[in-house]
Amino acid sequence: QVQLVESGGGLVQAGGSLRLSCAASGRTFNSYAMCWVRQARGKEREFVASISWILGTRDYVDSVKGRFTVSRDNAKNTVYLQMNSLKPEDTAVYFCATGGKFGARGRDDYAYWGQGTQVTVSS
Repeated sequence: QVQLVESGGGLVQAGGSLRLSCAASGRTFNSYAMCWVRQARGKEREFVASISWILGTRDYVDSVKGRFTVSRDNAKNTVYLQMNSLKPEDTAVYFCATGGKFGARGRDDYAYWGQGTQVTVSS
């Protein structure tokens, strides 16, 4: 059984920063990618970023490139999302997920999901 626990969300002013964490447990993840997905109220889930556990290769949606950085600590089985220059449109519940291959961006591409953490950016 895989468990993912996100933390680090909160309320921040536009232009500010937050760092999200996703701690994984339950099985090995070396063959998978970890991704971050967000869902704003009333909208579909949107891929944000992903990282390969083995190579550390990264992928980002265009709207966060240059502002967000995804990283991992293999020893801690933890993935991070450093979010800088936050905008009100970044407001959403952020989920981490695994069980999919690097490069996948669809909701159905990932088998295991965390419970999400709320990020609110005020203008």
